[in-house]
Amino acid sequence: MPPHRMATASSTILPGETVGILGGGQLGRMFAIAARRMGYRVHTFEPQPDSPAGQVSDREVVAPYDDLDAVRKFASGVSVMSFEFENIPHDAIQAASEICPVRPQASVLHTCQNREREKRFLEKHGFPCAPFAIVNSADSLAEALEKIGTPSVLKTADFGYDGKGQLKIADPQDPEALWKAFAAPRAVLEKWIPFEAELSVIVARGVKGETVTFPPSENIHTNHILDLSIVPARFPRTVLDRAAELAESIARELDVIGLLAVEMFLTKSGELLINELAPRPHNSGHFSFDACVTSQFEQQLRAVCGLPLGSTKLLSPVVMHNLLGDLWSAGVPDWSALLANPTAKLHLYGKSEPRPGRKMGHVCFLDDIPAALASANRFRGTP
Repeated sequence: MPPHRMATASSTILPGETVGILGGGQLGRMFAIAARRMGYRVHTFEPQPDSPAGQVSDREVVAPYDDLDAVRKFASGVSVMSFEFENIPHDAIQAASEICPVRPQASVLHTCQNREREKRFLEKHGFPCAPFAIVNSADSLAEALEKIGTPSVLKTADFGYDGKGQLKIADPQDPEALWKAFAAPRAVLEKWIPFEAELSVIVARGVKGETVTFPPSENIHTNHILDLSIVPARFPRTVLDRAAELAESIARELDVIGLLAVEMFLTKSGELLINELAPRPHNSGHFSFDACVTSQFEQQLRAVCGLPLGSTKLLSPVVMHNLLGDLWSAGVPDWSALLANPTAKLHLYGKSEPRPGRKMGHVCFLDDIPAALASANRFRGTP
């Protein structure tokens, strides 16, 4: 194994060296696949054994994120480190940063892993987002409801994804009862946005500040979980250009080195509002693995290793469909039937236990959008 070396801001981590990933889920797995294809060794740090990323890594370290000695030891064996989800303790990132570069840096994770800090960042820098108020008691919830009104949505400040930790408030209710039932120490109350559509942009930013965006994805959610991503998104060019511009501006303001996914609402009046930020690869960017010159995972690798960023040119229109654990309710799906469609590209994540709502894999249909949507809908069993 090549000797570990401490990367500097200007140094390049070349193929043959070792990259580390904090988090062993499917995003880490696809990052590891991209890295190994380019000749890197990959080490994964994950609290649970036999993780999706660990299955394809050179080494899987199994330890809790709050075991800072284990984190430091892990960091000493890699040249650079990144992460594949936000809910990693800030102390773990700081501990790793003492040993090797962590990209994006700890301050980016600190902002994006908490809705309160994220909303305040967007507000401070003038990025458009829904009106919001910070809530930490029944009394402050009453004040927030008076200010924001209903309908609105109450979201936990920490640890929310795929609709978890959210409560829609459709009409005026008793703030004390609401706050007691919500059972969170801090929250953000946001005005409910009757959006026309949802979209996201993934932007990569390199060590020298260069940026490149992937084509915006039109996203359709079911039960708060991403169901379909459609690329090219079916919006006017002005909307697509504005979305890319916003994503690049946010990445620069955050000083990201790596990837940043920016989720947005498109309102009925044509305005774009920022919904959430994720400083990592994103479910809505999975289409890039099959449909772009450079996938989001290779781009993450290039950015954190200080390599030139790759082309994000779209090679084919594509519709990505998430495969959730519900699909296994009657047994293992008939993959042969799916793959009889020559435009289908199947990705399974190596998870042993399918559960309702759990992301087990995805499939991309590479075809013109009407045909790809028809293929996806046939597979989903919808007209």
